[in-house]
Amino acid sequence: MQDIVFELKAKGVALKATEQPVDTGTAAGKAFLDMLGVFAEFETNLRRERQLEGISAAKARGVYKGRQPTTDAAEVLRLRCEEQLGAAAIARRLGIGRASVYRLLGKHRAGVTANGGGNADQT
Repeated sequence: MQDIVFELKAKGVALKATEQPVDTGTAAGKAFLDMLGVFAEFETNLRRERQLEGISAAKARGVYKGRQPTTDAAEVLRLRCEEQLGAAAIARRLGIGRASVYRLLGKHRAGVTANGGGNADQT
């Protein structure tokens, strides 16, 4: 909101709200607009804190597990290993982004390495 007001001011225009005592052409109106912005940001931060507290409490109870995967990791690995497809081809075939393919392949490589599977490049 402040950016919009700044742009308007640079063009020689003042913002005047009809339903609120906001007139950026006056000191009091500018101060009121600034206070509205501060309280809006404060409420947003409170909401975020409450959300994170709720997520932490749900995780502690074991009921928050996050979003379910929408991509079949086994199919990504099969296409990579059996059909020797690259990430772009896999992404096109499955209708997902390349980043998702790389993320799934990276998790597989990390699992192979962590479990002593030897060379992580062999999938």
